[in-house]
Amino acid sequence: MTDDVDLPREEVLKLYGNRLRLRVCGLYREGDQLLMVRHRGIGPTNTFWCPPGGGAQFGEKAPVALSREFVEETGLEVEIGDLLFVNEFMLPPLHAMELFFIVTVTGGQLHQGTDPEMSIGGQIIEEVRFMTFAEIKSYPPEEVHDMFRYCNSLDEVFQLKGYLK
Repeated sequence: MTDDVDLPREEVLKLYGNRLRLRVCGLYREGDQLLMVRHRGIGPTNTFWCPPGGGAQFGEKAPVALSREFVEETGLEVEIGDLLFVNEFMLPPLHAMELFFIVTVTGGQLHQGTDPEMSIGGQIIEEVRFMTFAEIKSYPPEEVHDMFRYCNSLDEVFQLKGYLK
């Protein structure tokens, strides 16, 4: 029998483990806060905060994929802006190339969405909310996206460029 932690972890590994995945991610800021999504089933503590985003499907252009992912995860409709940086997410057996774009909200209502690839009991999105940079940095490093290790402020997040090493 699986419990509430095991099922999401099993689904994440089944869907995304041991293969390279292309992810698109959006940075949406309101004042001094960044929109973040908390996932379960990822990382050593089963808590992982990152900006909204997800996998591009075969034949789907990156901006279209990111718009779709934003609606699915947050309920927000967005316009895709500039590509800021590329991050290589490696947390074996997970491996993803992530493209980070600036986004602007054009409609919709913010709410906690779902991941259509996951079963009802295996949903990994636990919370969607705005966070200050200090809040993000207050979590242990393994519970937030690696990009925050390169920055000392929210402004610096939006100045990241190129491939993050």
